[in-house]
Amino acid sequence: MPNPFNQQIIDEFRAHRGRVGGPFEGARLLLLTTTGARTGTPHTTPLGYYPDGGERVLVIASAGGAPRHPDWFHNLVAHPQVTVETGVFTYEATAVVLDRAARDEAFARAVESDPGWAEYQAKTDRVIPVVALRENPRPGPPRIEASSPGEAVRAVHDVFRRELALIRKEFAASGGGSALGAQLRINCLTLCKGLGNHHAGEDIALFPSLEGRHPELAPTFDRLRREHERIAVLLDDLRRAVSAPEADRASALPEVERLADELEAHLTYEEAQLAAALR
Repeated sequence: MPNPFNQQIIDEFRAHRGRVGGPFEGARLLLLTTTGARTGTPHTTPLGYYPDGGERVLVIASAGGAPRHPDWFHNLVAHPQVTVETGVFTYEATAVVLDRAARDEAFARAVESDPGWAEYQAKTDRVIPVVALRENPRPGPPRIEASSPGEAVRAVHDVFRRELALIRKEFAASGGGSALGAQLRINCLTLCKGLGNHHAGEDIALFPSLEGRHPELAPTFDRLRREHERIAVLLDDLRRAVSAPEADRASALPEVERLADELEAHLTYEEAQLAAALR
């Protein structure tokens, strides 16, 4: 069983769709369930993570700078198939321990975002591993922890709201005209990719299925599709801003703010207009 501190986080995480208070309030957090290396039983651990472009996320086996790797790391080395919970999505994944070169690059990004990682490394003689968690392909829609289609749509929307809020906070902490950190660039690009995929899925699957049952909502869907096109332009603008070699906070932040404002208006309108149809 998890220790009492971890169990409290796990319970709060599951009860509030990934939101927790205390020292991890506002952090990117996931629950990782591994198979015990010796026992074969499942073990769940709350971990901070870093986006890595949309195809995978990264977790760091720091154990607070302890002299030995954490148990969850030994478990996934023995059994690389794991389960990841984000608070909204639950999926099976394959864990891959990064080789030294890839680990050093990823760890440097993490240190740039939070110098505490360097402090952990300085406390131990072991090289702290970085692990990539890549979602296993599966047929059908993603597994969303929601009791109704309307609740699922709102939960997914809240994922993007929370990520944008985190990115804005990271911009605020990055300093006036300073160059963008590598991890902040990746966070922005990962958000752009996820949001683009979400809107494409709505255009291809959700909206047509609802239109067939609710022809009276045709003007609503026309507006939502136009807004998708507008947001796609803003996503391209943000991608260009953060991908430029000379990108800094002053040049990229306005693109983040424009996207945040228009996206919030779009999500709020969609939730209000489709609430009855989704019920």
